[in-house]
Amino acid sequence: MSAKDHPLQLKLRTLPEKPGIYQYFDSEGKILYVGKAKNLKKRVSSYFNKTQENGKTIMLVKRICDIQYMVVDSELDALLLENNLIKKYQPKYNIQLKDDKTYPWICIKNEPFPRVFSTRNVIKDGSKYFGPYPSGKVMHTLLHLIKEIYPLRNCNFDLSQQKIKEKKYKVCLEYHLGNCKAPCVGYQKQEEYDAQIAQIENLVKGNISSVIHYLKTRMNDHAVQQEYELAHEIKVKLQTLENYQAKSTIVSPSIHEVDIITLIDEPDNAFVNYLCIHNGAIIHAYTAEVKKKLNESREDVLGFVLPELRERFSSNSKEVLVDSKLDLKLEGITFTVPQRGDKKQLIELSLRNAKFYKLEKQKQEKIKDPERHTNRILEQLKSDFRLADLPIHMECFDNSNFQGTNAVSACIVFKNAKPSKRDYRHFNVKTVEGPDDFATMEEVVYRRYKRMMDEEQSLPQLIVIDGGKGQLGAALNALEKLELRGKVAIVGIAKRLEEIFFPGDQYPIYIDKRSESLKVVQFMRNEAHRFGITHHRNKRSKGALQSEITQIEGIGPKTQELLMKSFKTVSAIREATMEELTKVIGAAKATIIFAYFNEN
Repeated sequence: MSAKDHPLQLKLRTLPEKPGIYQYFDSEGKILYVGKAKNLKKRVSSYFNKTQENGKTIMLVKRICDIQYMVVDSELDALLLENNLIKKYQPKYNIQLKDDKTYPWICIKNEPFPRVFSTRNVIKDGSKYFGPYPSGKVMHTLLHLIKEIYPLRNCNFDLSQQKIKEKKYKVCLEYHLGNCKAPCVGYQKQEEYDAQIAQIENLVKGNISSVIHYLKTRMNDHAVQQEYELAHEIKVKLQTLENYQAKSTIVSPSIHEVDIITLIDEPDNAFVNYLCIHNGAIIHAYTAEVKKKLNESREDVLGFVLPELRERFSSNSKEVLVDSKLDLKLEGITFTVPQRGDKKQLIELSLRNAKFYKLEKQKQEKIKDPERHTNRILEQLKSDFRLADLPIHMECFDNSNFQGTNAVSACIVFKNAKPSKRDYRHFNVKTVEGPDDFATMEEVVYRRYKRMMDEEQSLPQLIVIDGGKGQLGAALNALEKLELRGKVAIVGIAKRLEEIFFPGDQYPIYIDKRSESLKVVQFMRNEAHRFGITHHRNKRSKGALQSEITQIEGIGPKTQELLMKSFKTVSAIREATMEELTKVIGAAKATIIFAYFNEN
């Protein structure tokens, strides 16, 4: 539907050419989609002016009954507002972080003599929250470290100055164990306790070096004043802290404050990894899957995810490292694509995490719903190879010969994107003399499908030929003779650059190397090559064995066959003992064979 014919044409014509956000509503007034735009009029009109190819976008446009918008001062304001509205309303056609977990936080409670503890509930009561921590193990390690270094209270008493003066409380076991200095009875002053809390804040923010510096200063002061026991106590705490720092992921002391975000882009979803670096250490690491709704671009996904994660992890870094150039601008942030050094290694680390997360999700999907996993791959194959039907049955051909001799061909079969080894076939070439790869391909393809037609077997939905235009043309000649051309899909795959050749196309196409469909076809090609080479080697060995054994006087065809079945190769016969030969062909023949090979 064009903008001219749409019921909302008046609103479309009067949209401002300003940055802002727009919201699409259905007939019931429910938000369908929230988007941002540099130019509201151009962006919104594009949904109605263009012929949409994505099925979900077509469905969205059909359901739009109302448009609302809000003009803002800058593109950054539009991005932040879009992000907040998506989180609030979770519209059906917007991408979402697929994250149903509630991650824990470290809370420093807003109260006299604050407690420090973990929680999953963020309450706006003036308390300070640090996190969230995707790994509970990291958070508990940090809390254990804080407990070792700083004596803090863990009771929930009201420690107001008035209650302390009124002597409402008594010291508990924690005081006697040395875990608390009993501020409840006035043994520890508020100033001293608050100084500890300030150090803990630095620690959970990742400022470990500043805490170490503070403790070293205090240790030296105690040593100068000959307070050696106090100095030793601080020394033990320093060792604990330095040991924790050594175990944490240290990146580089020269990298102070930077964020890293990388993305593995798939047709229907994306896998994002985010790292937050502070003072040379990774203080936050997070990986998530993003479900696409309207075939969003790389910039769209990162533009949604990055502000969300920076807000979630309270990051103020001015530099964000990315793995490729982005057409994305955020106020106060510089995007960098590192080419070498520590920053480049960080990008590689982030990409590895995104890749492992993707593989983990795919394995989980395969275990939980193998049929869905298979269908997803088959749908991708159907799309990439322009097929009319799902390629449930696929076959691949490969030729092998050695210096023009022993020409063989292999046909391997995949069903539901998996090898069906019982259906694999070898072909000994019958009509071709010499190393003619094209003629060999034409012969075996013709023989394969002639027999299948004669036996009324179902034909494959896709034939893959290992080779370029020449081999593909030869296979097409065979299909032409069988009147199958145009009835069965066929492609060629060339080894050098993994080009895919289609019948009738002058130039090949290049499927995204990350695509699962290309990986399946590569696996088929490699499997056909392996299967063909194995048969070819066995045939050559058989020929070599027969040609050498026929030279031995007194050894006939039956003995040759027995030797071939038992030992397979000439070298195995040559190395066999007299006893081993006797078990197979008897003492008399074994004596002849053994004498022949030992004399030679």
